[in-house]
Amino acid sequence: MLKVHLNHETGPEHLADLQSRLDPGIRLSTGECRSTADFDILVSGEPTAGELEGSPRLRAVIVPWVGVPLATLDLMREFPQIALHNLPYNIGPTAEMAVALLLAAAKRIVPYDQRFRQGYWSEEPSSNAPGSVMLDGGLALILGYGRIGRRIAAACRGLGMRVAGVRRSPGPAAEEYAIADLPGLLPHAAALVVCLPHTHETDGLIGWRELELLPANAVLVNVARGGIVEEAALYRTLKARRIYAAGIDVWYRYPSATERKQGLPHPPSAFPFHELDNAVMSPHRAGWSKEKEPARIGELANMLNAAARGEPMPYRVDPQRGY
Repeated sequence: MLKVHLNHETGPEHLADLQSRLDPGIRLSTGECRSTADFDILVSGEPTAGELEGSPRLRAVIVPWVGVPLATLDLMREFPQIALHNLPYNIGPTAEMAVALLLAAAKRIVPYDQRFRQGYWSEEPSSNAPGSVMLDGGLALILGYGRIGRRIAAACRGLGMRVAGVRRSPGPAAEEYAIADLPGLLPHAAALVVCLPHTHETDGLIGWRELELLPANAVLVNVARGGIVEEAALYRTLKARRIYAAGIDVWYRYPSATERKQGLPHPPSAFPFHELDNAVMSPHRAGWSKEKEPARIGELANMLNAAARGEPMPYRVDPQRGY
């Protein structure tokens, strides 16, 4: 019998869906963890030390989304006997959002839409930004060349762009580069798309120096984590129009669970990004779609069934590397 505990909010219909997909030898429990427990696998985005210590049988933690919070990575290093996994169920939607933000920012879709709704066929006369920048023929510099990055690369090639993929351990392909190559690549980028894991190594990876290296017509897109791009540097770079625009789906301040449930407003940054007409803002919804939860449930069921059959679970994360 494989005992699995879900410490992740899941609606009753999705919980029933998960149960229906599991092999008979799996017992599922939900809710807060007791001080002492006897489960084998914990599904939780932010487990506590007490939860990890409270179940001597615990052999694996599954973070039920793409990427692992820094605090969870730090904690799991203290429990090397417990395997860490994540759940990359939303690769397609995240790549789609990255391309949507890239095009919206490059073509100034939002300012033109807002003006056109008032009957105007041009932007505010006071705007000194060109109507759009052309991506065709430009270099798409994709920071994080894994499953999501390669999807984005395929779309960018379809737009006529050239691609350079940056990763920690580049392969032999001509378009793959190491992080150390960034300073030489940034001055040639028409688009910088950030989609790599947030680790201690990548925290603040794109700061003042890197943004200064981008050309004036460059578009930055971030669908990874806010902390990879320095907050103040990004805001001031956009405000000064040092780069053309940015499409941002990941932020620096998030609402609490209570604020989310009550629908209360919560500014995503200490800086007024909402005042910038060259920033396209999205509330961390790249991985969301109508099909999101069924896709998550299906992938989680596959992982748990593999564990119950004695097979290795996929999507293992190295807490030392962060992915």
